[in-house]
Amino acid sequence: MRKRNRGANEEEAEIDLTPMLDVVFIMLIFFIVVASFLKEAGIEVNRPDKSQSDPSDATSIVVTITGDDQIWMENRRIDIRAVRANVAKLLASDPEQSFVVRTEPGATSKTLIAVGDAAREAGVLAVNWPEEAKR
Repeated sequence: MRKRNRGANEEEAEIDLTPMLDVVFIMLIFFIVVASFLKEAGIEVNRPDKSQSDPSDATSIVVTITGDDQIWMENRRIDIRAVRANVAKLLASDPEQSFVVRTEPGATSKTLIAVGDAAREAGVLAVNWPEEAKR
């Protein structure tokens, strides 16, 4: 039997892994970039323009909180302690009325929460908060 002698003339067959590693890293970068652009599942909300008036405001109880935490209801200024009584009086005529709280820039969340709590104590089923308060 002859022994095979590995000499200088014969080259060993090797697999070059460099192109495969390049492809793997490019795919990794591709998936990271694609994952950053994926949109998470959620609900799309179309908000009305601020210039449009809400037609339901005619039948809603609207409370406005100014920037210096004054509370206005039915074109008159009221105290935080009177919110519950005034809302209960308005609900007596129509219990299905919606309740809307509008805030101006500078109004504190303490006043906003106090108005919402007083409305719920008066019997309001749902308090419609301003968009800034939901964030």
